[in-house]
Amino acid sequence: MSENAAPGLISELKLAVPWGHIAAKAWGSLQGPPVLCLHGWLDNASSFDRLIPLLPQDFYYVAMDFGGHGLSSHYSPGVPYYLQTFVSEIRRVVAGGVVGGMEMENLLTYKRRAIEHVLQVEASQEPSHVFSLKQLLQRLLKSNSHLSEECGELLLQRGTTKVATGLVLNRDQRLAWAENSIDFISRELCAHSIRKLQAHVLLIKAVHGYFDSRQNYSEKESLSFMIDTMKSTLKEQFQFVEVPGNHCVHMSEPQHVASIISSFLQCTHMLPAQL
Repeated sequence: MSENAAPGLISELKLAVPWGHIAAKAWGSLQGPPVLCLHGWLDNASSFDRLIPLLPQDFYYVAMDFGGHGLSSHYSPGVPYYLQTFVSEIRRVVAGGVVGGMEMENLLTYKRRAIEHVLQVEASQEPSHVFSLKQLLQRLLKSNSHLSEECGELLLQRGTTKVATGLVLNRDQRLAWAENSIDFISRELCAHSIRKLQAHVLLIKAVHGYFDSRQNYSEKESLSFMIDTMKSTLKEQFQFVEVPGNHCVHMSEPQHVASIISSFLQCTHMLPAQL
């Protein structure tokens, strides 16, 4: 175990997949109920290093690196990164998983640009750029104003590999555009997916989170639609909580969400299993 290992971490995992492996890390009790932890875009499993130790340790927490992120293998050339593909990764780790989407104007033009970007990256054959830790941290913080220096260093521990002249990023260059992976679905299909949910759902939103930091009202509308649909469909099975903080509150101030998540896990664990 390295000196930078997160408190309570019991193992690093490698799960074989056809294109290589999915990397993951685990905390808690092997005999406890499993909890799958999924990171955000361009992050990695270290997103949970400060949160998991604050949660009940009689659960078994597994945080995976999605393909192309962290220590997981990159997809083969020609294979795009779509959210639906990430769902298939989840199913390889544990059965189940739901991914939603959002609407956007000029869809065909937008997707065409995204496809062209992927083809350009694959054709460039450029070697990985080498940076110092200071350079990478500055780039990361400049692109993510909500991220603290401490949390940035945490993500870079798992998101980089040391080479002779410095550090290279682990993530696949094709991931540079988040838009490459967005699956565009109608509100009707989103609502249909929500109606199929059988699990209890806890949605925690930071007051100054992602959608409050962007001037994109259609995306804020989509979030409101999803919350309203979950409330009306799942009723008592749905819990929505707002907490102080920004998009990375689970990393920068994990104490703001730890007690909420702990209560949710303990309450749902006592309920009868649903098929």
